[in-house]
Amino acid sequence: MIHLPVLITDLGLILAAAGVTTLLFKRIKQPLVLGYILAGLLVGPHVKFIPTVTDNESIHIWAEIGVIFLLFSLGLEFSFKKLVKVGGSASITAIVEVVFMLLIGFVAGLAMGWSTMDSIFLGGILSVSSTTIIIRAFEELGVKHKKFAGLVFGVLIVEDLVAILLLVLLSTLAVSQQFAGAEMLISILKLCFFLVLWFIGGIFLVPTFLKATKKLMNDETMLVVSIALCLLMVLLAVKVGFSPALGAFIMGSILAETTQAERIEHLTKSVKDLFAAIFFVSVGMLIDPGILVDYAVPILVITLATVFGKFLSSGLGALVSGQPLKTSVQTGLSLAQIGEFSFIIATLGVTLKVTSDFLYPIAVAVSAITTFTTPYLIKFSEPFYLFLERRLPKKWVEGINRYSSSTAGITTLSDWKTLLKSYTFNIIIHSVILIAIVFLGSKYLQPFITQNLINGNNGIIISLVVTLFIMTPFLWALAIRRIERKAYSHLWLNKKYTRGPLVALEVLRIALAIFFVGILIYQFYSTWVSIVVAIALIVSCMFVFSRRLQGFYNKLESRFLLNLNAREAQNAQPEILPWDTHLVELTVAPESTLVGKTLIDLSVREKYGVNIALIERGKIMIPTPGRDERLYPNDKVLVIGTDDQLAAVKELFEGSIDDHVHEASFPKEDMALQKIVINSSSPVYGQTIRNSGIREMTQGLVVGIERNGERILNPDSTLTFENGDIVWIVGNNKKVPDLLK
Repeated sequence: MIHLPVLITDLGLILAAAGVTTLLFKRIKQPLVLGYILAGLLVGPHVKFIPTVTDNESIHIWAEIGVIFLLFSLGLEFSFKKLVKVGGSASITAIVEVVFMLLIGFVAGLAMGWSTMDSIFLGGILSVSSTTIIIRAFEELGVKHKKFAGLVFGVLIVEDLVAILLLVLLSTLAVSQQFAGAEMLISILKLCFFLVLWFIGGIFLVPTFLKATKKLMNDETMLVVSIALCLLMVLLAVKVGFSPALGAFIMGSILAETTQAERIEHLTKSVKDLFAAIFFVSVGMLIDPGILVDYAVPILVITLATVFGKFLSSGLGALVSGQPLKTSVQTGLSLAQIGEFSFIIATLGVTLKVTSDFLYPIAVAVSAITTFTTPYLIKFSEPFYLFLERRLPKKWVEGINRYSSSTAGITTLSDWKTLLKSYTFNIIIHSVILIAIVFLGSKYLQPFITQNLINGNNGIIISLVVTLFIMTPFLWALAIRRIERKAYSHLWLNKKYTRGPLVALEVLRIALAIFFVGILIYQFYSTWVSIVVAIALIVSCMFVFSRRLQGFYNKLESRFLLNLNAREAQNAQPEILPWDTHLVELTVAPESTLVGKTLIDLSVREKYGVNIALIERGKIMIPTPGRDERLYPNDKVLVIGTDDQLAAVKELFEGSIDDHVHEASFPKEDMALQKIVINSSSPVYGQTIRNSGIREMTQGLVVGIERNGERILNPDSTLTFENGDIVWIVGNNKKVPDLLK
């Protein structure tokens, strides 16, 4: 008898359960995530009515793979460039929300008598909203074009990064079992160091590699390469002490900056969906229904704390950032749920065995309840805003409006702010690069050379020289390179107040460069004489070869910026955001009445008050299109207007099918190529193709006629049907036979 491995048996059981619940939840129009969790509950060890999974260890492996691909896909949607562009409003809203929810979760846990570690993890679980659930709800309710949706998406981007930071901090806290400030600070600095290093290295290397191999990349190869890059970064993250999820997220965010991002996202979607399903099923397997019954009151308390806490914290954050009351209320109610990152944080507590058994199923139950409530809260947000506006004191509403208007003004940066910002970025980026080169040179290059190529002191000297040579362009950029020349010149001319601080900044830069050289040499030689001599030599070389170093560095920088901005340049869109209007992208549906019409004929500005800023047609970008430009099916149009204006014009872009057209329509499967033989009793005998009414009667088209052994392809509409003609028609297979009657 053939033996089937338990791993395959369990996987088959998991996918079968997931498949059945997926169909059921699609039928009742509920989130698939809840279906997967229910499937896990049914095949888990706590329900005995149907066959259950026997090897839980294997399922944990599949679940870990699921987390990796789930985070990889979130990274593809994240993008560091999006984070930079997210703006102050989304950043402030996200930070206020996360801080408040961490405190609310921690206090709620302690109030219910839970341990400190359970309360800390509860705060982390409640602090992050669900990207998947919100996007689905926005699509179903048709509110993606509204102003508050843009703010919510920005908040979700910041929250993704905060969730990654929480995973690292909670891991550190779980291992040390105490809140050690020094350890936390080291963990944060270590995370920031590797994030900067991976981002710089990834943006420089990965897009360059994809461009060089573009002609060789069919879909199969691209899929294999993408997954390979993801898993390589996972290995690297684990090697330096981080979770596999962090590595997957970082590689996803790096690939999100490439011109192949959409293609990679499309190709990996099926893989992600498969393993994400296994992950969410494994989430359900860990739920004990008995615990849910025993902890019904805490579940209710935490659900209420999630909904009201997130509404108040997100709404307050949006108000503080300068958003109007309406946008703040809508944002707060949209973010009132927990989701996939909460599961991952809860799983972390279970894996590290630092949280109680009840915390995980409680988190899942709260997520399930808030998933159901989210669409209703979003739908209820506008009426609730109108209720608040009527009930709040008039002075409060006017004060909020004044504050919102004042913060919306254009801010300018002084020369000092511009210069200090540029100097800070320059120092951080090049310090990270130099530390990485020092580490690689001393820990890997020097042992490799001395053990495999040249032994003894000569090998050490060669290793040192090679490492210094690699460091030189970055040392020059750190110490000598001119930054923000215009702002620097303005400040230098003000002799009385600014020359002293400017000189101090330059001295600091040079001192840092000397410090990094000293650190490197100290890794190879401990004598101070050799360190001083080497520093003198490297500083002299930097000044002597300054121009060559500048040229080489500029090439490196140009390549980096080209890779960083390639996707943006490919999908360039102007940013026009005056007053309370905002941009939204609408697609021209094939059935829309807009198709084929010029902008002057449509008069959308005059009729709806909106402006068309850009038309994207395939790879063609048409910024500020002229009045004679026509719209075609599937054109992506960047439209600017208020929420109400965009809602009105959105229906025009989506199009609608008229009633008489709907009645005359038929399924695509009814279209077929058929042949009929004309005789003297046929209704169309002796008539021309045009006058026969075939188009109207059969919704069909005559594509060929066979007459006396001669075949006529695409016959002229003036051709007359004769006795014995064999006519080929593409049309409704239910109506074409009527021609034989």
